Amino acid sequence: MNYIVLDMEWNQPWPGSPSARKVLPVQIRGEIIQIGAVRMNEDQQVMDEFQIMVKPKYYRHLNRRVSKLTGIKETRLKEEGVPFAYAMEQFRAWCGEDIVFLTWGFDDIGILRENLQLHGLPIDWTGRWYNAQMMFNAQTDGSTAQKALKTAMEIFGIEATRPAHDALGDAYHTALICAKLDLKKGAEEYDQSLKSHENGFHGAELPGCICREVFYDFSDKRSALSVMAGEENKCPTCGGKMLGSRWFAQPGHRYMDLATCPEHGKFLIRVRLSEQPDGKIRVSRLTYEATSEAAEAYARRAAKADPEDQRITRRRRRRKSAVEAVKDTPKE
Repeated sequence: MNYIVLDMEWNQPWPGSPSARKVLPVQIRGEIIQIGAVRMNEDQQVMDEFQIMVKPKYYRHLNRRVSKLTGIKETRLKEEGVPFAYAMEQFRAWCGEDIVFLTWGFDDIGILRENLQLHGLPIDWTGRWYNAQMMFNAQTDGSTAQKALKTAMEIFGIEATRPAHDALGDAYHTALICAKLDLKKGAEEYDQSLKSHENGFHGAELPGCICREVFYDFSDKRSALSVMAGEENKCPTCGGKMLGSRWFAQPGHRYMDLATCPEHGKFLIRVRLSEQPDGKIRVSRLTYEATSEAAEAYARRAAKADPEDQRITRRRRRRKSAVEAVKDTPKE
């Protein structure tokens, strides 16, 4: 058995651009443009490295934020990039059989699977996977806080020798961290670690996620949440407006709300707020089925809410509905 420590970089369309309005066969959070990986044997020794550039098929124009963060230019993608299917053929051949994936965070493996589905390729070979960040937390300070790769390296006294936000560079540094962990123990305790954190590590993409979106350039948290509960609170089935319940805060600048579509019922909304380089707010929004683990977490949190707070929330909802009803009434 070998461990495959994986990191990727991906492109996203600029909001409002023609690419952003494309309706793809499979909804993706980003289109992969770079894959980096390090193979470790069962004794957690680094054995080999892999890197490949991928030419985007759907989001062909490189988002300037992505380019600034990664240092990747469109000219490099055109010169070095290969079609995604070929990149996967090479990557799978390099990985070999009997493998376990390790990533720093939850995003990479999900985006890999989305891209595989988009291109009609199998995803079953990606099934054995762990978030190394959870193992790190469990075997160090026991916290639930997400840690940057750089922070974990500093805690373990690992010096950066590769560039950051480069797929192979980040994969290599993640492998050095993994080499200092007890991966077998981490795998054995992984499910319990996941369940021990309400709502799954406060950032895990739990089962039942049916829609993913990213929004940019909000001036502050209040305006971002207002838009998420207002004009962007759309039903993933019909696109109609949904009515929210109440935002509950979670660690890591995350919030969740239970929204209702008059025609298609309830959906759980989870958002994460992060600061852009220019100081404005970026919002990552996930929509879940009402029967998902995420919705169950919301129900548990709502049950703990103060009854008076709940009454206030209901009054606010009724007032908002009344105001909207007046706005929608045709003028004679």
